[in-house]
Amino acid sequence: MTAKPLSILPDPVLRQVAEPVAEVTDAVRQLMDDMVDTMREEHGLGLAAPQIGLSTRVIVMDCSDEDDADPVIWKMANPEIIEASDDLVSMEEGCLSIPGYRGEVTRPASVTVRYLDVDGIQQDMQATGLLAACVQHEIDHLNGRLFIDYLSRVKRDMIIRKMTKEARFERED
Repeated sequence: MTAKPLSILPDPVLRQVAEPVAEVTDAVRQLMDDMVDTMREEHGLGLAAPQIGLSTRVIVMDCSDEDDADPVIWKMANPEIIEASDDLVSMEEGCLSIPGYRGEVTRPASVTVRYLDVDGIQQDMQATGLLAACVQHEIDHLNGRLFIDYLSRVKRDMIIRKMTKEARFERED
């Protein structure tokens, strides 16, 4: 298992709609393990494959409390929201691919997600609270959507301009 480098805004892979996984193979399981390593190394709650430069519909999450003796690591291929509550909740979100920026995002308070597990078996997951926000955030990545897209146009455009400028300076170095 190996941590991978992150794709940072304005990397175009972050705005692409990711390709579905045809089958959960050993290679997909290895990708999931590498993504968990990357998520942990970067101190994130979740990670989508586009965040490591791969346009494929795979996410991993660990929304456990630091105190949890037995944390739950979610590994999902082709996750999709099949039901969302009408009740909404706002939470402050950040993103490993947009370091240094955070914003208040309003999302459904609970969702049902259908996905393929590490064995390729279809599962349904009910999520509320932090887990619901996290899974929606990661599925957004698979659809080329970022948390900044939920912010005001002014704030979103400011973040994009700053990130693009920083990327330009890094390429010139």
